[in-house]
Amino acid sequence: MIIFFGPAGAGKSVQGQILAARHGWRWLSAGQLLRDTHDGELIHRMQSGELVPVEIINGLMGEALNKAKDINGVILDGYPRQLEQAKWLIESQSHHGQDVKLVIVLEVPRDEILERLRVRGRVDDTPEAIDKRLSIYRGEIYPILDYLNDNNIPIIHMSGVGTVGQVHDEIEKELVSRGIVEGAK
Repeated sequence: MIIFFGPAGAGKSVQGQILAARHGWRWLSAGQLLRDTHDGELIHRMQSGELVPVEIINGLMGEALNKAKDINGVILDGYPRQLEQAKWLIESQSHHGQDVKLVIVLEVPRDEILERLRVRGRVDDTPEAIDKRLSIYRGEIYPILDYLNDNNIPIIHMSGVGTVGQVHDEIEKELVSRGIVEGAK
C-alpha cells in the first residue's frame, strides 16, 4: 500500500490513478468514496470543508480495503486525514492484507495549488472550502507523519510541480529504487 499526502490540488489523485493503472493496483480515494455514498449530509460536510466523522470514513475505507484484498497493491489518496485514522489503518493492516510500504508527500507551493484548483473547478472547491481544507491539512499532517515514522513507515517528500508525466517519472524512479516495482526492462 502506498499513501499519498498533499493538500488539495497537489496531484495526489492524478498520480495515484496513473500508478494504479500502470501497475494493476487499486486506487482508493477517501473523497471519492464519500461522494459515491450519495449521502447529502456527508457531501455537504465535505463541500463546506468539514471533516467527516472518523467512524464513517474508517468504515468506508475498511470496506474498500476488504474488497481490494486480492489486488497486488493499493494507493490511498486523502486518507488518513486524522491521527485516529492513521492509528486505525496501521493497527488493521494485517486484517486488510495490505501493508503500508511507502508514504509520498507531494509538496506544491500555495500559488500553484490555488491555480490548479481554480482550473479544476469541482463543486466542493469553493475558496472558503479550499482555505478550510488547507488549514486542516497543515494542522493534521504532521502528527500523522510523526506517527507513521514512529511505526517505521518510510516517508518521502517530493515536488509535485512539473508536468503530470515529470512528477510521475520521479515517483516511479523512487518506487523502483525502493524495490516496490521493477524498473523498465
